[in-house]
Amino acid sequence: MSNLAIEIKDLEKSYNKTPALKGVNINISKGEFFGLLGPNGAGKTTTINILTGLVFKDRGNCFVFGKDIVKDYRYTRSKIGIAAQELSVDWFFTIEKLLYFQAGYYGISTEKAKSKVNELLMRLGLDKKKDSRLRQLSGGMKRRFQIAKALVHDPEILILDEPTAGVDVELRHDLWKYLKELHNDGKTILLTTHYIEEAELLCENVAIIDEGKILKKGTPKSLTQELGKSGVTVKIGKNINNINLESSLNDLNYTMEDSRLHFSVKDPEKAIPEIIQRLIKINIPLQSIKTETSSLEDVFLNLTGKSINE
Repeated sequence: MSNLAIEIKDLEKSYNKTPALKGVNINISKGEFFGLLGPNGAGKTTTINILTGLVFKDRGNCFVFGKDIVKDYRYTRSKIGIAAQELSVDWFFTIEKLLYFQAGYYGISTEKAKSKVNELLMRLGLDKKKDSRLRQLSGGMKRRFQIAKALVHDPEILILDEPTAGVDVELRHDLWKYLKELHNDGKTILLTTHYIEEAELLCENVAIIDEGKILKKGTPKSLTQELGKSGVTVKIGKNINNINLESSLNDLNYTMEDSRLHFSVKDPEKAIPEIIQRLIKINIPLQSIKTETSSLEDVFLNLTGKSINE
């Protein structure tokens, strides 16, 4: 039996003959925290809208726990909760009522939904606002409501489309903490984001998407090691004859400028002991050592030649 929660195969979509997705392939395992990382307009929202039945695909296939999203749409949609960017609810009801309505869409009675609704209102800091209408909430509170709405039927898969876009730092960190808790409890999470820090902190695996194509997939660490520009810079105590250095460091990728040696390495922390040992062996006095670690921003820049926020 497959261990995949989500399987996307050769997905294509165009709007008015303009391609939005160009053969997207993504596999997400059960219980995995997966990030779809890319700038605005890259195809992130289109991908999840197709997955959740909000947009029709042109070509390709999508499966949720092995079931086709078109042929078995009732099953697949029951397994997914989505916190979308755009609010599509009745603005005239209180947020508590809206959560009960959402539970009702999945056949959950008000009585059965009560404990889950109360739990979500409390955990997401919405309990004091439960009698408020959506229009009365701040942007951050609306984001929290979207997550509560996605979770009210306790789905196995949570999809979050830019969940922290436009919110303050404190709320962002609080939401990150909650998402980690959900993941630790076994929830499969698909996150779309253009925040590098968010993807690096939360995701086990990421796919980098741009202009409708998946450019690279892997763990944040493996991608930064492969495509980033990590290094170790050593400040030495005196100028050194390059010939001495070359004889001892000829198998390392390094440059020298004034009294600084810069080593280009994939894993700076792992490389430091050997670098120190080599330099001490040839009596090089060391004054300081600094590591430089690449981020997924560097990876995206390397792959596309542009910033993720452009």
